[in-house]
Amino acid sequence: MSNTQKDLFYTIALAFFILTAAITITIFASYLLFAFDIKHYYLEQAVSMKYSTIMKNYAQMMDYLINPFNWHFQLSDFTSSASGRLHFEDCKKLFLLNFGVFIGSGLIVAKFRKIRARFNKMFLWIGIVGIVVAILMLLNFDEFFVIFHEVLFRNSDWLFDPDKDPVINILPEEFFTQCFILFFILFEGLNFWKANKKAFRN
Repeated sequence: MSNTQKDLFYTIALAFFILTAAITITIFASYLLFAFDIKHYYLEQAVSMKYSTIMKNYAQMMDYLINPFNWHFQLSDFTSSASGRLHFEDCKKLFLLNFGVFIGSGLIVAKFRKIRARFNKMFLWIGIVGIVVAILMLLNFDEFFVIFHEVLFRNSDWLFDPDKDPVINILPEEFFTQCFILFFILFEGLNFWKANKKAFRN
């Protein structure tokens, strides 16, 4: 493999690392966002539960999504339909795929870190595309959210019925908006930092 090929391989791996790193940080930061949203959006009143109870159920949901050894979805205080459980399983597979790519691309980046970067401008263009997508999201989050799910999922199980999957009542649209905004901030920051790394060093 020539140096140019190694550099391109490194650049592609780094792009995947940045993407999955932003997603991973957002996933774990969602605990803090959700803890804030419980009070801010009056979720206790919405479901007639205590703060600690809601937080416990969110932690159970997240443990299912991020724990590769937990394949049994069950919440202490919310019932779930078959389609709801299937959607959470689909989400879990995407979470685990993300973590796998994050670790794999990170190992590649670490191995080739001394390779001379010739393709830094790629991160500038990735960042520009990200800004365009973020603007479209902010202009119409509802439509963006629908398209996002239609791209990632092959079924309509993500359209929760609150009567069958009441957990959706503690997951307001604003919470998902905050998660997407945090992701784009991290994603754009990492991409533009890499694209201008030399400038920052100087």
